[in-house]
Amino acid sequence: MPSITPTSTHPPISLRIPSLKTKLLSGCIGKARAKCSVAILFLGCLLNLTPIVQAVPHRLIILRHGEKANGYALTAIGQQRALALQAHYLGKNAAQSLFPDGTAPAAIFAITLHSLELISPAAQSWDMPIQLYSVVPGNGCTQSNEVTQLNQRTRQAAHDILTNPRWHGKTLVIAWEHDHIAQDALEQQFPNERVTLRQLLNLDQLPAACKVPTTWPGDNYDYFWIVDYPNPESPIPNAFTMQKQIFPAPYQQVPSNDWGQPEPRPAAAQNTPPAP
Repeated sequence: MPSITPTSTHPPISLRIPSLKTKLLSGCIGKARAKCSVAILFLGCLLNLTPIVQAVPHRLIILRHGEKANGYALTAIGQQRALALQAHYLGKNAAQSLFPDGTAPAAIFAITLHSLELISPAAQSWDMPIQLYSVVPGNGCTQSNEVTQLNQRTRQAAHDILTNPRWHGKTLVIAWEHDHIAQDALEQQFPNERVTLRQLLNLDQLPAACKVPTTWPGDNYDYFWIVDYPNPESPIPNAFTMQKQIFPAPYQQVPSNDWGQPEPRPAAAQNTPPAP
């Protein structure tokens, strides 16, 4: 709808004010302006003295989506991984909960249909909505267009994570597309942009001793990256941990390969429906 500029059909009214009143009025206006100037200066001093407090989460738990059947859905193994994550690590009353003292995460983030499908069982167990920065494949969408969308949505999500007061001091779960978690080739493709969570969440500023990988391998669906921000006023983390996902029965067929190693995929598990 086009914007509308209001107009008036009445001509402007000209007021004649005697010179004495004009002087009095000018004097009042001058005093008002002076008081206003003092107030503005005082407010400016207050603003300069007040520190700007960051809204920074305490901990981020980052993981990749599950094994993919196609551009829209997970395989049976990926669906089993989703249920296993809910039961053992990320869901309410999980056997090996990643959350202290049974507390719930403050938010769960996802970006693609695969990451949404992976994290949904855990979110449902907490009766929690998912913060979805969606990128959905569509007819006519080229790979270049999809990468551009993923870049944009990853930047938006990272900005939300590090600036939203709702997440201040909280634990967040981020289920993401692995190239946009960390991918050296992608970062080199966009040298003047920050396009991965590794960059945008300042993991690249951690000391070399933390050994933050520059690329998430294509065969690894089975790791958490756990990132801590101890200073509530700084978006720079100070701790990084990689934790492998290991599942007992009935999810023992869900692959748990070492970092950078090929994923074993038992033929029987490929055709086995997800565990209830």
